[in-house]
Amino acid sequence: MKRRNFLILGSLLGISSPLIGKSSREFGKSLKEVEKTIRSVQQHLFPEGSKLPSARSMNTTQFLLETVSHPTFDKDIRAFVIEGAKELEIREKGQFSSLSSEEKERALRSYEKTNYGSNWLSRIMILSMEGILSDPVYGSNIKEAGWKALGSYGGRPRPTTRYIEL
Repeated sequence: MKRRNFLILGSLLGISSPLIGKSSREFGKSLKEVEKTIRSVQQHLFPEGSKLPSARSMNTTQFLLETVSHPTFDKDIRAFVIEGAKELEIREKGQFSSLSSEEKERALRSYEKTNYGSNWLSRIMILSMEGILSDPVYGSNIKEAGWKALGSYGGRPRPTTRYIEL
């Protein structure tokens, strides 16, 4: 195992162990604490006026929160999403959401230079893209706008109900 991979794995195990034993209610509370930060990051990564629909118009934050809250979702990744957002807020002294666009860009570029931050931003990007390109039945990809932006369409057969009971 390469040293880099060992360090990343060790970091993930170190931060996730206190969170693994948490109940879904405790995870919900932790997610609520970082929701504003995650929303701000998503809106910065997928802004209004770009070729892809914006995070705001696609309801990506709600999609991400519902996805990582699902009982079948990997607990380590859930913990990583929560802890990564907390780390970003610590780095920015609790002010990330109120920063200007240029300051957010600077903060995210700085965070991206760390292995942890780079992996966290990648995970947020993946979850956001899943929302933008998922079937609209899951609450994102409103009016199939994500598919239309790519000139694509969803798979067949399409789901008829959500997999999450709200």
